[in-house]
Amino acid sequence: MTKTFLAALLAATVLSAGAASAADDFKPAILYDLGGKFDKSFNEGAYNGAEKFKKETGTDYREFEIVNDAQREQALRRFARDGDSPIISVGFSQAAALEKVAPEFPNIHFVIIDSVVDKPNVESVLFKEEEGSYLVGILAAMKSKSGKVGFVGGMDIPLISKFACGYKGGVKSVSKDDTVLQNMTGTTGAAWNDPVRGGELAKSQIDQGADVIFHAAGGTGIGVLQAAADAGKYGIGVDSNQDALFPGHVLTSMVKRVDNAVYQIFTDAKAGKFQPGKKVLGLAENGVGYTIDKYNKDLITPEMQAAADKAKQDIIDGKIKVHDYTTDNNCPY
Repeated sequence: MTKTFLAALLAATVLSAGAASAADDFKPAILYDLGGKFDKSFNEGAYNGAEKFKKETGTDYREFEIVNDAQREQALRRFARDGDSPIISVGFSQAAALEKVAPEFPNIHFVIIDSVVDKPNVESVLFKEEEGSYLVGILAAMKSKSGKVGFVGGMDIPLISKFACGYKGGVKSVSKDDTVLQNMTGTTGAAWNDPVRGGELAKSQIDQGADVIFHAAGGTGIGVLQAAADAGKYGIGVDSNQDALFPGHVLTSMVKRVDNAVYQIFTDAKAGKFQPGKKVLGLAENGVGYTIDKYNKDLITPEMQAAADKAKQDIIDGKIKVHDYTTDNNCPY
């Protein structure tokens, strides 16, 4: 009887230790890219997902906001040495650093958002930005009175051209004769955090007749939305819901659900279900979409919403194929 009791006690102790070890192994961390966690856009979406997880589970996480390119690798390595796992790298610019660091810590789980790092301990999360951009392109074309709409991108890279091309496809699906004016802000990381330049580019497009302007420019886009509001025109936000920034002048926001992705990554990792490899989130996976809330509901007519929602379902069903610029560096619209 005593031997049986001791055996049971030992087994329970081992199971308890195993559970504690698994819990101890879960030490989430997040590394924001340039622009910071309160950029009201991409980084902030990641922050919101992490905060939701923290609020619901009571589990805290470590975080770091880089201020220059060199800090990416330094921060990743510091997190990994401290045993943090999973470590989420927010943004494609983190890929080169992660390529170096991930192999050095094979037992640490890493995640990168917006790029692919093909390592056995890395999960890569991508989005179908072109699908959400197509929908806001429909809304822009239906709202426009001039037949001219604009797009302001941040850094001139294929990823941002995905937004631009999808947007143009949506616009042209409403009216082939509409004009889409396009500008990129720059070719370096500084392009994400220059609202003054964003405002200048938006004003130039407005001077050319654009009355709706979509931005995919991070912190730079705040200047785009400001310029549109100042001119009595409409802006379209990106990544996070930006409708409240300039109420009545933000037509909608093309949300990229980085918040959902981060929340799910932390949730899966805590449950011991980390999944390396590539994951792509589009309309069907609620990875992208557009916003309607109290700040913009009066700007979007029932006809506009019906057209966007029909296109959404047609994309999910495969009836509409939205071109992905990154597959061939070409926009056919």
